[in-house]
Amino acid sequence: MANKSNNTGFKLNLYWMYALVFLGLMAAYWFSDNSMSKEVSMSEFEQTIAQGGVTHIVVLRNSNEAEAVLSDSLAREVFKAQHYEPKRGYKAKIITKFGSLDRFEEKAEAWHQEGKFKGEITYENGTDYGTWIWAFGPILLLIAFWIFFTRRMSGGGVGGSGGIFSVGKSKAMLFDKDNAKTRVTFEDVAGLAEAKVEIAEIVDFLKSPEHYTELGGKIPKGALLVGPPGTGKTLLAKAVAGEANVPFFSMSGSDFVEMFVGVGASRVRDLFRQAKEKAPCIVFIDEIYAVGRARGRNSNMGGNDERESTLNQLLTEMDGFGSNSGVIILAATNRADILDKALLRAGRFDRQIYVELPELSDRKEIFQVHLRNVKTDGSVDIDQLSRQTPGFSGADIANVCNEAALIAARRKKQAVQRQDFMDAIDRIIGGLEKKSKVITEDERRSIAYHEAGHATVSWHLQYANPLIKVTIVPRGKALGAAWYMPEERQLQPKQALLDEICSLMAGRVAEQIYLGFLDTGALNDLERATKLAYAMVTFYGMSDNLPNISYYDSSGESYGFTKPYSESRAQQIDAEVQAIIDSQYKRAEDILRQYTDGHHQLAELLLQREVIYTEDAERIFGPRQWKSRTEEILQDEEKRKQAQAAQQEENTPPPFNPE
Repeated sequence: MANKSNNTGFKLNLYWMYALVFLGLMAAYWFSDNSMSKEVSMSEFEQTIAQGGVTHIVVLRNSNEAEAVLSDSLAREVFKAQHYEPKRGYKAKIITKFGSLDRFEEKAEAWHQEGKFKGEITYENGTDYGTWIWAFGPILLLIAFWIFFTRRMSGGGVGGSGGIFSVGKSKAMLFDKDNAKTRVTFEDVAGLAEAKVEIAEIVDFLKSPEHYTELGGKIPKGALLVGPPGTGKTLLAKAVAGEANVPFFSMSGSDFVEMFVGVGASRVRDLFRQAKEKAPCIVFIDEIYAVGRARGRNSNMGGNDERESTLNQLLTEMDGFGSNSGVIILAATNRADILDKALLRAGRFDRQIYVELPELSDRKEIFQVHLRNVKTDGSVDIDQLSRQTPGFSGADIANVCNEAALIAARRKKQAVQRQDFMDAIDRIIGGLEKKSKVITEDERRSIAYHEAGHATVSWHLQYANPLIKVTIVPRGKALGAAWYMPEERQLQPKQALLDEICSLMAGRVAEQIYLGFLDTGALNDLERATKLAYAMVTFYGMSDNLPNISYYDSSGESYGFTKPYSESRAQQIDAEVQAIIDSQYKRAEDILRQYTDGHHQLAELLLQREVIYTEDAERIFGPRQWKSRTEEILQDEEKRKQAQAAQQEENTPPPFNPE
C-alpha cells in the first residue's frame, strides 16, 4: 500500500475553542474541593476531635494546615447555623493552621493514645488546583479567545503566517515553477487558438527578455483576459506561467478589499514586493472588476473610499516598477465595460485578449481533453457532441462529460455510451424529466400538436436549425420541448431571422388550426418572437418602413433620456413589429396547411412514443432540401485536408533507387 502523505497540520478553529472551554470547566469541577469547610483555631480543632466524630485528618506540609473530615452527625453540630444536609460525595471539614509540624505530630500521637481520634492521618504536599483554575482560568480563556480572533482576522497569505500584524499582507497563492503537480501548459488548454497566439508573445518575453530589450522594445506590463464565464481565462493564465516556467501568483480582486481601512492598499504593496523578489514571474488577478470598477460609479452612495484607494495603489504600483523588471500582470474579467479607464490606458492593461466561447473545432478539442479519463464505448461520436453543444463554454462541456459518467454509473453500465451524453445534454439544457407529472389526455394532445407544428415548419425553412428530437415528456418547467442543431452563423441574414420567427409561431398556429382553441403553452415562443422582431426593427435596421436606423447603445451609456425617439416613432416601431409577426404567422399557417398530413403523423407518433427523432421526420417529409451550415463547414474542412494531403504527396520526392 502506498504511503499517503498527511499535510494537514493542527488548526485552531472555533470547535477547538469550545472543547477547551468544556475541558477547563470539567477540570475546575474535578479538581475543586467539593466540600463545606470552616476555618477554626487550634483549640477549637482539638475540642472537635475530642468529641469523637472526626474520620480522617489531612496534613498539608506546604501551607502548615490540617483538615479534619467530619462525620455527618458531627457536621450537623458544627455547621448548625448553615443547615448542613449530607449528600453523596459531599464532605464537611474544619481547617486549622499550626505552627510546627513536629508539635502537631506530637499532639496527634497523644490523640491516638487517649482514644480521642482513631482515624488515619495523611500528609500531602499538594495544592488546591480548583482554586487556581477558578482564579486564573477566565484570564487564560480571554487570552486564548484574543489569539484566536486575531488569527481569524488576519488569514495570513504568502508573506506571513497570520497574526494581527499581518492583516495587511498579501493573500495571493504562489504556484512555484518547480511544482510539477500544479504546472499547466498550453497542451492542457484545448481550443483558444487565437488567444494562445496573442499571449505567446508574453511567454517568449519571459523566456528570453534580452531579444526585446536589446532592440529597445518594451513588453506590455499587463494583459487583460476578457470573456464569458467558464471559457478558460484562469487556466490560460496558468498555462502562460507553465510555458514560461516562472512563478505564478494568483488571487481574486475581492481579496484586496477588507473591513479595515488601508488594508487593500497595503496588500497591493505587499503583493508587488513579493513579485519583484520572485521576478521574472506572473501576477494573476481574477475577477478584477471587484477592485477595478470605475471610480465614482457605485450605485449606492456614489463611491467607495476603501476600494478606490486600493485601485489607486494598484495603478501606482503598475507604473512604479520598471518595464524590464520581469513582472507581468494578467487579469481576468467578464465585465470589462465597467472597469476604470485609467486601468486600461497604455502602460497598464494596454492589451486586451478576448477569450470567446469555443467554436465547433474548439469544442471538439475540449471534448477530447475531458474524455481522456472517461471510459466510453464506440457509440460516442465527438463530432456530433461538438455540433450539439453550441454556446457551451469549456466548463459546460466538462460538466456534460461528468454528468454523462454519473448517468452511466447510475444505470450500472460498464462504459459511458452515446445515449448517456444525450441525456446529460438534455438534463443540463432542459432539466430533469418529470414523468410523474399528472397530465390529462387533452393536454397531451395539445402539447403534441404544438410541438409537431414547430417540427413541421422548421423542417421546411431554409435557415431553420436542423431538428434533433421532439418530446412531450415534461422536463424542467416545460411540458414539451424540441431540440435543434443550432447553426453557428457569424452573420445572420434577414431571412434567417424571419425563418426563426416563423418556426416560433408554428406552435400557436397549429393549436389554432387543428385544435380550435388557444392555451398558455406558447408563452415562451411569443416572448422570443416579439423580442427578435423588436431587435430587427430597433437594432438591425431591417424594417421596410424604418430602414437603416439603430437605437442600440454598445457603449452601455444612456442617451440622457428614456427613449431616443418620439412617441410617433414608437407607434411606427410597434406597427412594424406587429407586421413582421403577422406575416410570419400567416407564413407558418400556409406551411402547416400544405403539410397537414405530415403534421398529423408526427403528432400521433408523439402521442404514441412521446419522443421522435430526425429519422422519423425524414421518413414522413423526406430529406431536407438544404444542407446545414455546419455540414458545409465540415465538408469544406475535409476538402481542405484532402488538398493539403495531395499537395504534400506531390512535394514528397520519390524513394532513392540505387539501380
